[in-house]
Amino acid sequence: MSQNQPKNAEFSVIIVAAGTASRFGADIPKQYLSIGGKSVLSHTIAAFRTCKGLKHIQVVIHPDHLDLYHAATKDLNLPLPITGGKDRQESVYNALDFLNLDEDDIILVHDAARPCVRPEDIEHVVTALITHRAATLAAPISETIRRKADEILGETIDRDTLLSIQTPQGFYFGDLKSAHEKFKGQSFTDDTSLVAANGVTSSYVIGPKTNIKITTPEDLEMASYILSKANPAPIIKTGMGFDVHAFGDPAEHIRIGGIDIPYTHKLAGHSDADVALHAITDALYGTIADGDIGSHFPPSDPAHKGKDSTIFLQEALHSVTSQGGVVNHVDVTIICEAPKIGPHRDTMRERIASIMSLPLSRVAVKATTTEKLGFTGRGEGIAVQVVVTISIPE
Repeated sequence: MSQNQPKNAEFSVIIVAAGTASRFGADIPKQYLSIGGKSVLSHTIAAFRTCKGLKHIQVVIHPDHLDLYHAATKDLNLPLPITGGKDRQESVYNALDFLNLDEDDIILVHDAARPCVRPEDIEHVVTALITHRAATLAAPISETIRRKADEILGETIDRDTLLSIQTPQGFYFGDLKSAHEKFKGQSFTDDTSLVAANGVTSSYVIGPKTNIKITTPEDLEMASYILSKANPAPIIKTGMGFDVHAFGDPAEHIRIGGIDIPYTHKLAGHSDADVALHAITDALYGTIADGDIGSHFPPSDPAHKGKDSTIFLQEALHSVTSQGGVVNHVDVTIICEAPKIGPHRDTMRERIASIMSLPLSRVAVKATTTEKLGFTGRGEGIAVQVVVTISIPE
């Protein structure tokens, strides 16, 4: 295999988030500050997650920032972070030393404090590695550049010969790791300079000036503006679900909210008759105006006979998330005289949260009666009302 031909378009990325950002002047490091309700680090990770060919994300953090990291990434299902070193160069090396990659695998290195990077620019860097052993994003210089000499201006530098180097920077894993090992302890400003010292030249891909590195509070304001334009605020939608099932055959358990609880009868229905999961499924389809559970899973279809309602709920959830929707909250109200829901409430919440991959704090389960009125009051069945709230792009 040629030394400058990747074996495929897959790539891994090291996101360097180990800095203390002492120059920024905030109470917490800049990579954990919030932009639009998400941390800077979360925005950075999100840009890579939409890229074709992404194989692995490895974040490098300061050992004192583990709690901040977990708070910023708790819903992202990331691998455990790597502990950084005394400077950026050592932090990158720690990640390279940890990762189990082949020499000709593609590895990108990116600053966590560059949350405005565009997925298409990341992919352009990867593409550049088809014909080059290293590549980086870079932006042209538009301002006049002059040297400083004490308190006066010195010579003017030809800006047409200059580039502002950005990240991500892309390499073959073997090239980057060997350069880090050879020059360990020496100081380089970035990884292209490091591999250059080891004989590897870098190509550049012109990127936008919006790919700024947050260094000052003014940069944070600029990044907030850039991200708000690139990612308009989602709209909030609410769906309501309602389902009823009568009590059926005698049984030792009844299934409600994804769990089996002791009771004298099960619920009658074509599937497993989980009235709570059915109502949640209906509510999810309601948020995207996509019919109801019956239109997606007709009870007349023998394929659904006895089916676990978890499958219905997961399919509805996929329909929401495939449109960019994010479930913010699920509120379930179970209406019945019996069985008693209270002793099983927390277990139901945990099961629903698990099925929907939600934090427990986003799932509520309540129970009430109709004061002996109506079919539920007569003990003929169970009704469930559900309200689901989602955020979704307009």
